[in-house]
Amino acid sequence: MPEDIIFTFFVVFAGAAILATLALYTRQPLIIAYIGLGVLVGPFGMSWIEHPEALSHMSHIGIIFLLFLLGLDMQPMALLAVLRQATSVALLSSVVFAASGFAIAYAFGFSTMDSLVIAAAMVFSSTIIALKLLPTTVLHHKHMGELMIGLLLIQDILAIVTLIVLGFLSGDQDIPLWQPLLAMPLLALGCYAAVRWLLLPLITRFDRFQEYLFILAIGWCLAVAEAAAKLGLTYEIGAFVAGVALATSPVAQFIALSLKPLRDFFLVMFFFALGAGLDLNLLSEVVVPAMVLAIAALVIKPVTLRYMLASFSERPSLAWDVGFRLGQISEFSLLIAFVASDSGLISQSASLTIQATAIITFAVSSYIVVFNYPNPIAVRDHLRRD
Repeated sequence: MPEDIIFTFFVVFAGAAILATLALYTRQPLIIAYIGLGVLVGPFGMSWIEHPEALSHMSHIGIIFLLFLLGLDMQPMALLAVLRQATSVALLSSVVFAASGFAIAYAFGFSTMDSLVIAAAMVFSSTIIALKLLPTTVLHHKHMGELMIGLLLIQDILAIVTLIVLGFLSGDQDIPLWQPLLAMPLLALGCYAAVRWLLLPLITRFDRFQEYLFILAIGWCLAVAEAAAKLGLTYEIGAFVAGVALATSPVAQFIALSLKPLRDFFLVMFFFALGAGLDLNLLSEVVVPAMVLAIAALVIKPVTLRYMLASFSERPSLAWDVGFRLGQISEFSLLIAFVASDSGLISQSASLTIQATAIITFAVSSYIVVFNYPNPIAVRDHLRRD
């Protein structure tokens, strides 16, 4: 039976306000408060929210807006330049991450298929955690912000390929494997043409009407996201391409500032739904392998990225910074676990292991960044950057 949406929003946002206040007083990352609230009142806690699936679907919009805003801060030429370096680092590091994940999972007695999917889940870093904790007005215009986005973009492409392969293995995928790889440049060219000959003339003519610009930006973002999904890509990549295409607009920064509250609204729901979906009854069965996988991700990812980036003449301090910001597994890992489990390719314990590993790395990685590197929600004043 559907739950009262007003009561659901009351529980999520009133509860988030209370726990966020406690988190700030005790100098904890706000993300932990949102996840903890989901665990506390979700179906495996006090059951105040018994069906968080609807919130999970809605919260996906927050990820889309997050990628769109990041695209607005990226100049196309700068992105192309950094992708040359990011591609090599992302591909080489992915081999290291996957190998470590497979070895650990297999050592704990998971089947070969379970171990392969866990290995794939270990490859990706969280776009939400990494970019939510990245200062938008300071670092996006510097090399580190561009490099992080380049690495995450390559990982997103690898995640798409992984999801397509899982679809083929389960018999649910009806698009050819090459289609998403061809769709990316076609989508970029289509967005460039639409911005140049449609959006920019409209913005120039009606730039005095702020409400119109706000609606136009949301419509553009969601239109390109939907087009990307139809082409076999993801909504997130479509939103990012939409943002990059619009980054040269004179109102790009106005749009970015206008959409930030909307983005944060949906991201609170994302982290709440993540906590609410954690089955505490089965957690004891997978806590040890999840802890080992989490420790491996939190150690191996920063070290690997530090030395690989240093081999490309990056400063050690910048390389460590990027490594620790990407030192977790991803929301794509959760999606891979869901798809593989739903199609019967992996066991329930393997799926729960990936979920538990994701939440552990989300939490610990957030602590590391919040207490040591510049970020928008730092509890120390000298580290706080909007």
